[in-house]
Amino acid sequence: MSMQAVKIGLWCNRNAAEYHWKHGQNIFQLYIEEILSHAGIPYRLFDQAEQLSAYRPDIIVNVLAGEQEEDLDRLLKWVEEGAVVIAYGGLNRLASRMGCVEVSCREAVYAEVEGMEAVLQGKLLRALCSQPWKPLAGHEQTASPLAEAQGKLRLGKAGSELGAACLAFRVGTGKLIRWNVDIPSTIVYLQQGRGPVYQDGIPAEDGTGGIDEGILKADDGMEVDWKEDRVKTDSNIPYFPIPYGDLWREVIVHELMREAAGLGLTLPFLDYWPRGIKQVAMISHDSDFNSEEAARTTLELLRECGVRSTWCMIEPGYSREMYDMIAVAGHELAFHFNALEAEGGIWSQEEFSRQLQHLRQASGADIVSNKNHYTRFEGWGELFRWCEAEGIQADQTRGPSKKGNVGFPFGTAQPYYPIAWADERNRLYDVLQIGFLTQDLEHPMLPDMSVIEPFLQAVKGVRGVAHFLFHQQHIHRIEGVREAFRAVVGQAKNLGYTFWTCAEITSWEQARRNARFSVDASGALEAGNLPEGAVIRYYRHSYSDVEEDSKRDRYGLPCPEWSGMIKGAAKRTR
Repeated sequence: MSMQAVKIGLWCNRNAAEYHWKHGQNIFQLYIEEILSHAGIPYRLFDQAEQLSAYRPDIIVNVLAGEQEEDLDRLLKWVEEGAVVIAYGGLNRLASRMGCVEVSCREAVYAEVEGMEAVLQGKLLRALCSQPWKPLAGHEQTASPLAEAQGKLRLGKAGSELGAACLAFRVGTGKLIRWNVDIPSTIVYLQQGRGPVYQDGIPAEDGTGGIDEGILKADDGMEVDWKEDRVKTDSNIPYFPIPYGDLWREVIVHELMREAAGLGLTLPFLDYWPRGIKQVAMISHDSDFNSEEAARTTLELLRECGVRSTWCMIEPGYSREMYDMIAVAGHELAFHFNALEAEGGIWSQEEFSRQLQHLRQASGADIVSNKNHYTRFEGWGELFRWCEAEGIQADQTRGPSKKGNVGFPFGTAQPYYPIAWADERNRLYDVLQIGFLTQDLEHPMLPDMSVIEPFLQAVKGVRGVAHFLFHQQHIHRIEGVREAFRAVVGQAKNLGYTFWTCAEITSWEQARRNARFSVDASGALEAGNLPEGAVIRYYRHSYSDVEEDSKRDRYGLPCPEWSGMIKGAAKRTR
């Protein structure tokens, strides 16, 4: 079997991008960089056509081709010459040339994606940015180069069919795959919202999600639907069960692997976690009332359960003696920024900096992560810019604030880097986001333990981070919360989870991203500066059907360790 690696090029026309930014338009399709980087997939981004042509990618992902005739002609020429070009929406001036017509769609839709049953298990995926094409009448069998239509888009999970999820066109010796969903933008909208948070979100009609309480926070910008996207446990607890964004990531990677195989090539990637780790669980605490008695109870429970956790400290915090006890036990000290106006908080960079400096001085600790009190959040990128300026490398703010929106209100269990608005040219912020699933299970105002199993199973399915928040005060005061804590730890360990702190997750993800991992012009894999424990895998498409069914271990596909040659391979310790 060939071990030649596929060359993937991302195409973003520099002139078209500058035009978009000049007019304040986002290019969230650029988020494909973050998607591939987190998946550990080697790629190269090009903004000049000559450089892309010289590299001769086997697969070209269209980020922004431009709307001029010569831009589209150039793209089709690459297809004609044998490349597989994948577009997530866009290219609407090409519709008629492909024998199609664009259909207007302003609503969220649900996609039925074919060929991924092992991953999706019948789930429909919420899509927030769809730009459907439909074949023109009379062109299906004649003038249209349409090769195949895959999947379906629906208006609502049980609604009318809008068209295919994906269309593929044979042009020359290559193929143009045009998704009717802008997948990268959909992932951004799920994770970060459609726009800045400046007003309350829409509450749940059943009273379980009163996010309209006059406090701006992360879940005021959530883009899942209270009715379509929630289910209930056997004890009648509503929750969001599907990490839509993570499953869309899986769709992207699965397709790249399949298309590479169709070219007789393979797609290598750096596995999410180091050797021996399947998925990660994380426990964090918010010190809110700063009770040292509650801190001691929490330390004892952590010792009993054999896990280390992340302690998010709010001003004025603990004594230096208590901070030292926490650190000696191996736990992480983190920041808990208080911008809650009812408690005298202020949403400003100056206040963020002042509170953080107080914690650093009082604790003597190297503070690298933060979670905002009450998940306070407003705007789009202000918080991330403050974190960058103050050396905060990870944030945990994006999680549910109410009993009725626990689970995946932001569509993800993956650690990810958020994207900036057009005024910052849609750069990635250097602040890893690690959201949480729920707070204080078995607290009278919050869900019971019935959500633990579905949450852990869902995160396991995407090999992400199962992050549970428990306040020290509730651990101390409520026996049910302590029992829920024990249940989370016990069930997670039984499912093969490894417990890490936020700082450890961040350190590992940074090390993965700092590795040199690429495919040269000849198709040879190059790697260097790999963190200790890093595992390179690839999609092996030569298994028999029987073997493959038993080895679908990554993205619904068999992906053993890479056994081919690697140029310049070298590892380092984390």
